[in-house]
Order: sequence, then C-alpha cells, then structure tokens
Amino acid sequence: MQIEDLKNLTINDGEIYFDYDLKKLNWFNIGGKAKIFFKANTLKGLIEFLKVYNKRGKIFVLGAGSNVLITDGIFNGAVIKLGKSFKNLTILNENLIIAGCGITQKKLSEFSKENNLAGMEFLSCIPGSVGGGIRMNSGCFDREFKDILISIQCIDYEGSVKIIDKKNVKFKYRGSDLPNDIIFLSATFKGEKKEKIKIQNKILEMKEKKENAQPTKVKTGGSTFKNPKDQTEKKVWELIKESVPKSLNFGDAAISEKHFNFFINKKDASFNDMKKLISTVRDKVFKKTGVKINTEIIIVE
Repeated sequence: MQIEDLKNLTINDGEIYFDYDLKKLNWFNIGGKAKIFFKANTLKGLIEFLKVYNKRGKIFVLGAGSNVLITDGIFNGAVIKLGKSFKNLTILNENLIIAGCGITQKKLSEFSKENNLAGMEFLSCIPGSVGGGIRMNSGCFDREFKDILISIQCIDYEGSVKIIDKKNVKFKYRGSDLPNDIIFLSATFKGEKKEKIKIQNKILEMKEKKENAQPTKVKTGGSTFKNPKDQTEKKVWELIKESVPKSLNFGDAAISEKHFNFFINKKDASFNDMKKLISTVRDKVFKKTGVKINTEIIIVE
C-alpha cells in the first residue's frame, strides 16, 4: 500500500493533511510540500497514526523549524508536528522538571527560572524545541542538553512507548547515538535551586551576548556548520571568514555580515540556492584550510 491509500484516513486525536505547504513552518521560509502532514493532538492519536501509516514512507518530526532547510519539491513521506499535549511543563519535585518535547527551549528556560531552578539559562538563547534540542544535543555558552537531561520518554515508528535513561546514551558535540527512528515525547531535566533574580540576570547577560554577535529578525537557520573541534581550535566562523568572500551568494541565499556561520534568505531564496551556498562554503573552507566542516542544520529532502 502507498501513501495515496491514506487519502480518506481520519485520526480522532489528530489533524491530517495532504500536500501540505511547509514553507511557513521553518525559519528559512524555504520549502515545498509534504505528501502527509500530521499534527498529533495526543499520544493516543500519534500511536494510531504511526500504526496506520506503517512506515509507508519517510518520517520527519518538525519542531520549531529553527534549524531545518526543507526541499522545494515534494517530501515523499510524513511530516509530524507535536500538538498541545506535548507542550506541558511540570515540576516533579523541588529540582526536576518534566517538559513536553513540543515546547520551546526558551519556555523551558523561563519555567525553570520561575521555579527558582538554575542550570537551564542557556536554553533562553536557543530557539528550537525541546525535542530538537535532545536530538542535536543543542547548546551554547559551554552548556549542552546532556548537562541537564535525566531521561527521555519516546515512541518508535511502530507505536511502542519507552523510557531511555541518560546513562544509556552516548552524547557528543551536537549529536548522540540515539536512534533516528524514534520520536521524543517528553523529557526530565534537573536544575539547581537558586534565587530567581540571579537566574534572571544570567539569562539577560547571555541574551545580550547573543544579540550582539548573531543576526536577528532575519530568515536564517541559525548556525549552519558545527565547529570542527577535532581538527582545529578555530571556530567555524573564523574558517569561513578566511576562506570565503562575505559577498558570496546564490540568488537570495547569502552569508550574514554579522556572523559568518549564519546563512540568510534575503528575500525569496530557493532550496537549491541555499544548498549550493552551503556546499560551496564547505568546499572553499576545505580547499583553503584542509578542515572538513559538517552541517549543523538539518537538510530535509
């Protein structure tokens, strides 16, 4: 059976759409359509969809859309978006928070502050979802998800729910050995008790540093490449700066003048424009410095 066989499918606890436009669901404002777009309103609805979909095609879970570049063509599979039931925030005891993986990292940071829990201030500077943060082991200011994570509740593509303890995961810089065929549902995080004003001051300090260094109010996917920590002490923006003219562009896909590792859609860049800019920069950096750089943004095609 093919994806087209699901045209008359209805899910009680979810919203299902066909040939759904993805362009406005990501920060680059680039993208075509998904053959299937499913918004899961509850865990029950997500389980039902996964069992009926039965791996007919690819699956991509779309969070806040802050670090994805999506094809202008048709995504031949299902794009899943987690709804309200996956955006809850709860205090488990005095220093543990359970967060739905559909919530933004900024809201988790704010919730932590309001409950006098320190350690999650860095999340205020990361625009992605909690699920995306776990997948990427996101971080900044010398903190990463692995530093605050306790456990993850997830579901596999066959609809089976399980809990993964952090001690059973091997985290690395911007990644881990977590399998790709699971969807993160919620996670437990640990903070440390501290005065709210001290937490707030740290958040403000971090935000000021970020806004001074990175472009804002533009169509961007955030950091394009990972820092090649195993090859050089230089940051990736430094490698790009010494290897590539800042005026390099393809159509409306360009390099930010404020931060060389941020690529921007100036107006109406295509997927191919941005992908060509990424590959050209990668090649020029390697030719100039001998350092191989890898993308941090997720390319969906």
